[in-house]
Amino acid sequence: MTDLRFDFIDPRHPLYEGELELRFRVLREPLGHAREDVKFPFENESLHLVAHAGGVVQGCVLFNPEDAHSGRLFQMAVLPSLQGKGLGAKLVRALEDELRKRGFRHVHLHARAPVVPFYERLGYAVYDEPFVEVGIPHRHMQRDL
Repeated sequence: MTDLRFDFIDPRHPLYEGELELRFRVLREPLGHAREDVKFPFENESLHLVAHAGGVVQGCVLFNPEDAHSGRLFQMAVLPSLQGKGLGAKLVRALEDELRKRGFRHVHLHARAPVVPFYERLGYAVYDEPFVEVGIPHRHMQRDL
């Protein structure tokens, strides 16, 4: 992971297709969803942070602003071979640093139930009742920056 670069991109960037592929392979394909299910209507308005090396996207996290001070973290994905090695935490921290610079003060997310402890270690707290999204249990989580 030493040669990884972290860059904010948008849907016109050459790495965007690699980001979509990673999101599909890690987040949607295991659930039996179609490739087109990976795109959101607000892709263009969202911040896209990718970790990449040699032109290959190895991790990503997105943020959709909902107002001038808050928004939703979504589509966090890391190559399975790199999961559990700290890349996800680095992505979230780098995103949070950029959000602070841009004046954001609050982040919320929908965490799949098995990854709630990951987000708790990063300072996010569960709120509200469990719910089902994309066919699997989720929890609402939030954090002030």
